[in-house]
Amino acid sequence: MNDKKFCESALKVIKIEAEVINSLATQIGENFEKACHILFDCKGHIIVVGMGKSGHIGKKIAATLASTGSPAFFIHAAEANHGDLGMVSSKDVVLAISYSGETDELISILPTLKLLKIPVILITGNSHSSLAQHATVTLSIAIEKEACPLGLAPTSSTTAALVVGDAIAVSMLNARGFTREDFAKIHPKGQLGRRLLLKVADIMHTGSAIPQVTSGTHIIDALFEISKKRLGMTIITNKDKKLLGIFTDGDLRRTIDKNLNLQSTPIDEVMTRNCKTITANLLATEALRIIEDEKITTLVIIDSEEKPLGVIHIHDILSQGIK
Repeated sequence: MNDKKFCESALKVIKIEAEVINSLATQIGENFEKACHILFDCKGHIIVVGMGKSGHIGKKIAATLASTGSPAFFIHAAEANHGDLGMVSSKDVVLAISYSGETDELISILPTLKLLKIPVILITGNSHSSLAQHATVTLSIAIEKEACPLGLAPTSSTTAALVVGDAIAVSMLNARGFTREDFAKIHPKGQLGRRLLLKVADIMHTGSAIPQVTSGTHIIDALFEISKKRLGMTIITNKDKKLLGIFTDGDLRRTIDKNLNLQSTPIDEVMTRNCKTITANLLATEALRIIEDEKITTLVIIDSEEKPLGVIHIHDILSQGIK
């Protein structure tokens, strides 16, 4: 089989599945609204149940629901028949996926769900099936054909189920007023989580790691402090430990250009006064914006009394994956 044939097969699959997805628009109506209302009013968890390929799709749908503000988890239909139904409570809603609507493992758990008075929302290609007859709400994903030329491997049908699951999840997200901040809270390790949750206080240099000297210190001694702390700068404080200014590599170059004596000149004469400062509760992303706008590499963090709490370098922020 040549490369052209591979591409022809792929394009045919994409075309068929695109047509299936477009056809789903006709299925979004009263039943979809009923299903969403039931899911929105759920006081427990949305329990997604499926077998085989539908089970794999179910896992993804459950994960999407959970990550967008609708507590959910997946139970394999076979395992549900062997004890996992113990995870289901009367406060839950079951979202079942079965294209045929005749999956034995799903049919066999219906009596228990009925006993617990748990609503069942069914995603199926057969609205007249056994499962559909017992479901609270049925969402049809009937398709004309699978993308598989043999008509055997679930392809278009699983894509349709996945799209409807995404439609439900996003509808729930909008109804709950779920925000970027909410998303970040449950994705703390993701890039968005870091951007929206990471604060300056979480990554700033504090205590003995802060390069600092007192007013009156000679330039040469300030340079030793800069070299020791390796942040390319030092802060200068007065006897009350309040911030007076900052001395950076750039200040050093200007000092050398003036031919000043490094051994005898006080740091006060060459430091940058009124340096840029921020508070510890500021987001790291905002600190990065200030650094970039001001074309500097470090910021001093101060408290309400203008006493230094820490120092943050641009590399400290970038190392967290924040850009």
